[in-house]
Amino acid sequence: MSTKGKVIKCKAAIAWETDRPLCIEEVEVSPPRAHEVRIKIMATSVCPTDINTLNPKKKALFPVVLGHECAGIVESIGPGVTNFKPGDKVIPFFAPQCKKCKFCLSPLTNLCGKLRNFENPTIDQALMEDSTSRFTCKGKPIYHFMGVSSFSQYTVVSEANLAKIDDEANLERVCLIGCGFSSGYGAAINNAKVTPGSTCAVFGLGCVGLSAVIGCKIAGASRIIAVDINSEKFPKAKALGATDCLNPRDLNKPIQDVITELTGGGVDFSLDCAGTAQTLKAAMDCTMLRWGLCTVVGAKFDELTISTVNLIMGRSINGTFFGGWKSVDSVPNLVIDYKNKKFDLDILVTHALPFDKINEAIDLLNQGKSIRTILTF
Repeated sequence: MSTKGKVIKCKAAIAWETDRPLCIEEVEVSPPRAHEVRIKIMATSVCPTDINTLNPKKKALFPVVLGHECAGIVESIGPGVTNFKPGDKVIPFFAPQCKKCKFCLSPLTNLCGKLRNFENPTIDQALMEDSTSRFTCKGKPIYHFMGVSSFSQYTVVSEANLAKIDDEANLERVCLIGCGFSSGYGAAINNAKVTPGSTCAVFGLGCVGLSAVIGCKIAGASRIIAVDINSEKFPKAKALGATDCLNPRDLNKPIQDVITELTGGGVDFSLDCAGTAQTLKAAMDCTMLRWGLCTVVGAKFDELTISTVNLIMGRSINGTFFGGWKSVDSVPNLVIDYKNKKFDLDILVTHALPFDKINEAIDLLNQGKSIRTILTF
């Protein structure tokens, strides 16, 4: 029986409030409206951003269906949608590309004009463009999350937040292209613009950091120093191209001093994929005076500060959003690159669980036991 135009009842994990486990509930998902697409989620994973949103300091909106790293199949389309049809394999993402605004038309940025809340990006796109939700549970409207809300068997997204991908794509792997892989890999390729023969340091070896290692390797870096306080991640980093692995807790001096000594003055490029004030300082200070570049990939929105002396002495800093990719244009190509074995996503997947065990997946990530856990319905 066709579900087009009808409300779908399905399973979702709802965050009702801060600092509480997610609750598996039955939700109602409304049909897509103009320029929207309803998707059946086939695979989703838990990203640290989902977990951080449960922190009271983040001032998130509740109740909410979290999740933003996923892949699925189009169930139905709303009026005006011409680029998708039921049955298409797709990847939604939090970085829209409307292709109409002055930002999308510029080669200088991948930040679409549909993004507005830069003070708290995790609540940006908490409602659809008409300021309403497509989710209801127990008679209450439920907020969307970052324009995706993948912790639901069905979700509704704007067509600007969606890319059609290869029909043969393995959705349980390419779902990582919806956030973690693209963010880290693109940071090295598009934002840092790592050069052949250069030296690099990557801070934080979660999915994003390991993907940055992949990017540095593919760009031709001659030395890649991987840094994390969890040494269990080092074998994966080395398998992906890291030449050195350092745990700051094992050292008797600041990590930036060790890296500076190892490289004869500092690395050409550093990528901070942890996003704390401490790692930002270390990432900045370990780059070469006169030309070193630090790229901020992960940000937990602490009070991040840098010394202006660093800038005066020739170091520079930049940031990245979704790895600098123009999402709608780039995501299908990244899927093809994975299909053609340009890079390995399989090594980033450490666990696979049924969706009902989503809180177990969260615990695995919090305990540093997983890189990415793939959840399927």
